[in-house]
Amino acid sequence: MNLREIYKSNKTIISFEIFPPDCKEKFTRLNNEIKVLSRYNPQFFSLTCGASGKKNSYSKTVLENLSQMIKTDIMPHLTCISSSKDEIDNHINFLKDLGTENILALRGDLPENTTDICKDFCHANELVEYLKQKTNFSIAVAGYPEGHIESASLKEDIENLKKKIDSGADAIFTQMFFLNEKFYSYLERIKTAGINAPVVAGIMPIISAKQLEKMTQLAKITIPGELKQKIEKHSTDKNYIKNLGIEFSTVQCKELLANDVKGLHFFTLNRAYSTSKILDNIL
Repeated sequence: MNLREIYKSNKTIISFEIFPPDCKEKFTRLNNEIKVLSRYNPQFFSLTCGASGKKNSYSKTVLENLSQMIKTDIMPHLTCISSSKDEIDNHINFLKDLGTENILALRGDLPENTTDICKDFCHANELVEYLKQKTNFSIAVAGYPEGHIESASLKEDIENLKKKIDSGADAIFTQMFFLNEKFYSYLERIKTAGINAPVVAGIMPIISAKQLEKMTQLAKITIPGELKQKIEKHSTDKNYIKNLGIEFSTVQCKELLANDVKGLHFFTLNRAYSTSKILDNIL
């Protein structure tokens, strides 16, 4: 089922993001985590590309495995920075052969240690436009409730978002956030900008203090004061932080559900435990 059909539903859609492992051992472990997550009947799984502009050789293997293993839709991420049209075409053909319907189109992380950044694509809206010309994929794009880290302002970032929607994108998946007020404000801002595509809330359960620190260094994400104090006070207590993350995300998701959010998209980090506990609490 494509994104246009999925988000016509009046119910909140549940979906999960996973990333391709970098070795066979982690690949086997991921399969076990997917089995746990599948019990919650997600509408689809999304699969990221390698981080920091790196190509990950297991991406196609994971996609093929998911196609054989679970009876649900798969939404691969497709990045364009440093990719030629020929490279994108090859990947498109692979995805078509798998029966893929949905794509999350991204610029991608800037590659490390190279000056050869842009080939045929420099921005996500260019990839969206190309995909619309070449395929029948339903296309999702990324949104940033507090603005992309490279944007000068939230206003500029929303202008870039509108370019992606005007190029043919069907849905918006947000970056993780911890303050629902930021999300609600974002919805109002993009509506004012003339953007009417469904917006799916990105949820990342806090698993460790180190993980949270890394994420907030890479993106514009505000941590509520009380939550930040608890994390700093108990940063070395792994069980406390994990349970705190479950508790916080449970409250956050319940409020989003009460406000009729279109979808909850969980960034699982290839671990089912926290996400499954949150879903047990809210469903």
